[in-house]
Amino acid sequence: MKLLPQIQVEGGAEWLARTATQCLIDEARLSPKPGLVDSRGNGAHLDLSLALMERSAHSLTPTFQALAQQSWQRPADIALRQTIGRLGREGEQNMMAATQGVNTHRGAIWALGLLVSAVAMLGGDARPQTIARTAAELATLPDDAAPKVFSKGLRATHRYRVPGAREEAQQAFPHVLQRALPQLRLSRLNGSSESHARLDALMAIMTSLTDTCVLSRAGMEGLETMQDGARVVLNAGGTAQPEGQRALAELDRRMLALNASPGGAADLLAATLFLDRVETPYSKH
Repeated sequence: MKLLPQIQVEGGAEWLARTATQCLIDEARLSPKPGLVDSRGNGAHLDLSLALMERSAHSLTPTFQALAQQSWQRPADIALRQTIGRLGREGEQNMMAATQGVNTHRGAIWALGLLVSAVAMLGGDARPQTIARTAAELATLPDDAAPKVFSKGLRATHRYRVPGAREEAQQAFPHVLQRALPQLRLSRLNGSSESHARLDALMAIMTSLTDTCVLSRAGMEGLETMQDGARVVLNAGGTAQPEGQRALAELDRRMLALNASPGGAADLLAATLFLDRVETPYSKH
């Protein structure tokens, strides 16, 4: 009988890792996404491709599994926060090795890594609000071993004085819980296909996120174009409607013209798909 808890940990950690990886792949393949890599092409990126994004996602599976194993039924404390930080940085190195130095999923390692850890800390409890709150507890703890370097995203948050990925996690992922997840499920209820529902969820994030990827590449003009364009899509009935599809195509055109790519929104869409998927097996009971 003593083996059972360990089997639960191993099986749970493996499932969480596979699920997180698949959510990254599903996000990458989703089309048509404005300015982003998708099944059509490379979006606003010269150094990215769908094949590279998928290779990157697979390279992160061991990281997600290690995060889940180390976090299983542990409290949010400094020791766990530092372990998670170390595993995340090692995962980033593995990602960079798999992509020959291209940053494909640094933001997703942060968001999904925290959420994977949070599910494990809760012993598999899959309620999105509880997971997000637990992830926020972790995100607010200090990690003294973290390198003191300014990423493009951090530089954008300072330059424009806006919240970024760190604040999104510390606030319990409001764009995921309050915007994307409700929109995903509403669009499904309204009869949209899964692809259209996911695109609508992405639009919901883009309506108000201060996406530092966009700010870094296209400044406030790019950010306002993204937010305004996403609102037009949703106000037209979403991506399942002809008018919404035309608005989405126009947003894509404008984002490409500005060389803007909403990578932060894409990371949060992957997080949304993850929370949706981990809750689904439980919500049926």
